[in-house]
This record gives sequence, structure tokens and C-alpha cells, in this order.
Amino acid sequence: TLSNSCVVGENKSTLQECKRSNSLRLLQIQCRPLMPQKMAQRKCQWIPFLSILCFSVHLTCHTASLFPLLNCVDNLSQCPQADADAFKILLEMKLQKRQKRPALPSTVTELDTEDGSKVYVVGTAHFSDSSKKDVVKTIQEVQPDVVVVELCQYRVSMLKMDEKTLLKEAKEINLEKLQQAIKQNGVMSGLMQMLLLKVSAHITEQLGMAPGGEFREAFKEASKVPFCKFHLGDRPIPVTFKRAIAALSFWQKVKLAWGLCFLSDPISKDDVEKCKQKDLLEQMMAEMIGEFPDLHRTIVSERDIYLTYMLKQAAKQIELPRASENEPRKYIPSVVVGVVGMGHVPGIEKNWNSDLKIQEIMSVPPPSASSKIFKFVLKATFFGLLGYGCYRIGHRTVQFVLSMPATQSYLQRLTEVPQQ
Repeated sequence: TLSNSCVVGENKSTLQECKRSNSLRLLQIQCRPLMPQKMAQRKCQWIPFLSILCFSVHLTCHTASLFPLLNCVDNLSQCPQADADAFKILLEMKLQKRQKRPALPSTVTELDTEDGSKVYVVGTAHFSDSSKKDVVKTIQEVQPDVVVVELCQYRVSMLKMDEKTLLKEAKEINLEKLQQAIKQNGVMSGLMQMLLLKVSAHITEQLGMAPGGEFREAFKEASKVPFCKFHLGDRPIPVTFKRAIAALSFWQKVKLAWGLCFLSDPISKDDVEKCKQKDLLEQMMAEMIGEFPDLHRTIVSERDIYLTYMLKQAAKQIELPRASENEPRKYIPSVVVGVVGMGHVPGIEKNWNSDLKIQEIMSVPPPSASSKIFKFVLKATFFGLLGYGCYRIGHRTVQFVLSMPATQSYLQRLTEVPQQ
């Protein structure tokens, strides 16, 4: 099911052309929930690839709302006659603008549903100007009914924040963000998120570009298309991190943390564009599967399934409004644009014709024995060091106080009193 709905304003110029716009209930945007060959021989080269093509990680200490809301309509199927007529006028205008044979970028994959709906999946790099242009062109060409992006409710703030603020936020890794990540995801998952944020911050600093620009462009363009819904189609990030941590052994966690901590390879905009090449994409995926098969399953494969499920949910037929309950129901196929990292496109194609169930990949398994032991050792070490530090400080303080002449004189007087 698609939830967390909100509405963003209708195109004003379009409404002015409609004489009955004052009676139209607006339904506009609805939110529901790698490297080039020169790096091929280096260990864990798939790590920046993960941030560029598969997982746009974002954590901000500020909130950005998708509101204010206009009139939110749950169902257009039962509208007054004036509303139905206005809807038909705007729909005809939209269909006339929609290209029958759209000229789409090479990064777009076209998929069809059984009921005739079309889904255009735009494969992007999360740090790419050309990906922004691909998204804008695709939405303008096909005039979609729904736009689905690879974001969840925990990363939605990046849609409304300005580029300057996002760039500053993406570069900064501070204690406040660490506390927020641990509070949101738990200790282990929060630390993993901070390490991935470190990778994202490294790429941001190298390129001078905040991640997720294609999602912000999709949000802006969708607001210009009449009756275009906007869906958040990715699995919630706490579920992804907790499942990833639970799937890794203790030594895999250490190895991954080491690779994330010491990533410092230079990355250019040309490197990012090369990441979108099919042969390099397959090479990076193969390397990730070889080193961390369980991490690939939880970070990439399971999210492929979730994104496919959400795209298919968004691609259901649209019921046209009826002037009365006696009027027969009419449906038309919908057009959907999906904006996802290029690393997810092969998985979406693979799962498209499968009967998908997401209940299993939404559950969070209990912590493993190694995770419990590591957490206990971490806490014991922390409190042990804290206690030892207090002891050392106290011991030195007592020694210092006792060595003071005034203290020695006072103690000497105390020992002389009983003798007298």
C-alpha cells in the first residue's frame, strides 16, 4: 500500500485555462512512502559504486517539509459533475502533450504491465548532472501519472532543501548526526550508516555536488504535470541497515568498516559517468557479491524487489471520475516514471514479471550472538575505560592534595594531638 500522502500545488497556468477550476479538487503530488578501470585493481572499489549507483545515503539534522498542502483528495472516482468535467479537460490537455513515441535517453528502460500501463525506469547516478537532465527529459516527454523515486520517508528532506544547504550537510559528519543515526537505527546500524555517510561526504567533497539531484529534479518536474502523483518507493532505511548488519558476521563487519574508514581514492565527474556503463556495472556487482554476498543481498537485491513492487503498485489503472454512482466505472492505463540508481535497473527488469511479496524483506531479524557479544564488549570497554580514567584522575588528585604543604601541616597537627 502507498501511504504518507501529501499534495503540492497544481500548475497555475493550466488551471487558469480551465473555466471550472474553482470547483476542481486538486490532486497533484502524493508522497507514499564504479569505478573506472584505473581503480579496478583496488580492494573494495565497489564501495563508492554503492553510493553512486545503488544507495543515496542522506542524514540531516534539519527537517524539510513537503507541505503546505492544498486540497487532498483520496479518490477522484466520485466527483460532482463540475469536477468531473474539469478533470476531463485537464486530462485531455495532458494526453495531448504526452508524446506517443517519446524520444527517451539511453538510460531509460521501458516496462509494460498486464493491463497496458507503461513504466519508464530512469537509471541514474546519484552524483550526475546528466542524470538530472535524463529525468527532466523523460518526465516532460511522457507526462506521467505517477513518479516513483528511490527514497524513503527518512530521506525525504533532501527533496526540499536547497543545493547549498545540502552540499554543506553532505560534507559534515558530526556528533549530532552520529547520535541521530544511532537513535534511529541502533548502535551497529547507526555506525554503518555513518560510515556510508563518510563515503558519500568524500564523493561530495571531490565533486562539489550534493547527492540525489535527480530526485529533486523529479520532484520539481512532477509538480508541473497535472494530476501527477509522487511516490517514495524505497524500503525504509532503518530496515535496510538492520537487515544488513544482522546478515554480516563479526569479521565481515570489521572488514567492511575498515574499507569504509580508509576510502580516499580520488573521484571525478567522468568517473561517475563511466559507472553507468553496463560492463563496468556488472563488474562492480560481481566484486561486491564475491566479497560480501549477504551485504549485496540486503542492500541491493532486496531493495530491487521492493522497488519493483512499488513500481507495479503505482502502475495500476486509473479510474476516471464519475458524475454519479449510477454511471459505469471507466479505467485507463497509467504511465509511471521510476527514478532509481543504475545499479537497481537489472534487478527491476529481472523481477518485473514475478509475483512479489515484500513481507519477508520488511522484517528485522533479532541480533546474532556475535552482535550481542560485540555490543557487550563495546559497552564493557567503554565503561571500563571510563572507570579507569576516573580512578587515575582521583588517585592523582589525592596524591596532589596530600603533597601540598598545607595538607601535610594539617595532618601533622592531627597526629600530634593524641600524643599530647
